[in-house]
Amino acid sequence: MSGRRARRTAVTGMGVVAPNGLTAETYWKNVKEGVSVLDRITREGCEHLPLRVAGEVRGFDASALIEETFLVQTDKFTHFALAAADAALQDAGLSSAAWTDEPYSVGVVTAAGSGGGEFGQRELQKLWGKGSRFVGPYQSIAWFYAASTGQISIRKGFKGPCGVVASDEAGALDAVAHAGRAVRRGTDVVVVGAAEAPLAPYSGVCQLGYPELSTVEDPARAYRPFTSAACGFVPAEGGAVLIVEDLERARRREADVRATVAGHAATFTGASRWDRSREGLAQAVRGALDEAGCAPEEIDVVFADALGVPEADRAEALALADALGAHGGRVPVTAPKTGIGRSYCGAPLLDVVAAVRAMEDGLVPPTPGVFDVSHDIDLVTGTARPAELRTALVLSRGLMGSNAALVLRAGTGSAL
Repeated sequence: MSGRRARRTAVTGMGVVAPNGLTAETYWKNVKEGVSVLDRITREGCEHLPLRVAGEVRGFDASALIEETFLVQTDKFTHFALAAADAALQDAGLSSAAWTDEPYSVGVVTAAGSGGGEFGQRELQKLWGKGSRFVGPYQSIAWFYAASTGQISIRKGFKGPCGVVASDEAGALDAVAHAGRAVRRGTDVVVVGAAEAPLAPYSGVCQLGYPELSTVEDPARAYRPFTSAACGFVPAEGGAVLIVEDLERARRREADVRATVAGHAATFTGASRWDRSREGLAQAVRGALDEAGCAPEEIDVVFADALGVPEADRAEALALADALGAHGGRVPVTAPKTGIGRSYCGAPLLDVVAAVRAMEDGLVPPTPGVFDVSHDIDLVTGTARPAELRTALVLSRGLMGSNAALVLRAGTGSAL
């Protein structure tokens, strides 16, 4: 590497499939307006479960977006990822001709926490009800955590470095960092993202073991982090895909540089040990700031993990104070996911998209449904707050104990 310039990672495209919008623009419009779409679960087979409220993706027609060849061998979580990847590539201005001659210059990295539960349940029902001869050949791959990475790369002909982060929620930010390292090591473009579909009956039953899961029946009260009424989190479907690439390459092709990935760090403090997450999250924030060369007072907005468990919320608020000092009580904090639910690994990627759009529009979106804040943080509630935003901090913690922080810098727009 001696004598070579340090490659920087630019975000040039974003695609979204979320409960509040099937495009990045619709998603952001509803996020900045503080719209909540949390509602009672309508999925067949889930009616008897104590899990009552979720963020469902409605109106998504996979058959209109994805070829039948890929539909039959993939689960809904991969359908979401394929659609979001298409939208992100289009947003980045990368047509198929852009990599036809250089397929090894494009890689794919996704994060996954739950895998293809809906597909798996369907095939297991065939096995138990009809016998092994009725189980399709794709049962062996459709449920797998790496399915979205594999299918995106196969469908598009990408042959660059590929990988999957099979982890809890915080793994999505780790995937962005992994993609950034691939860019710094020489890969021109990486498709990176996460999407989840955890609302099939089988998946719903699996989640009932999480003590942090909200079982409140009123959608308006089911997910209220940082308040005295916090009662857990509401799960959701969906996620987002980013296109990250070498900044100089993006400038040469006159791409719209939406943001740059400046710093990342991760720690581990153990499953459901929320008191310990204070130290772990603070350490992750310090590490991300250090990698970004960023002082605490430079952070203009924080997108919080916002688990909705009193002990976890307290730990997050204290972690911000530990890592950012006095600035931790002054910096605007937001948690748009309270309006759509936590889509596990998809949730941090959706926060990254919101952070990029917030910096572009100079607007901190509100935290839907939250008003009586009981922690010493400047949580934005009610309506969006205008602000000059140059640097954003995105936080995530996983139910299995991971903590991650990602620092984003505002982009330069069209690089003409």
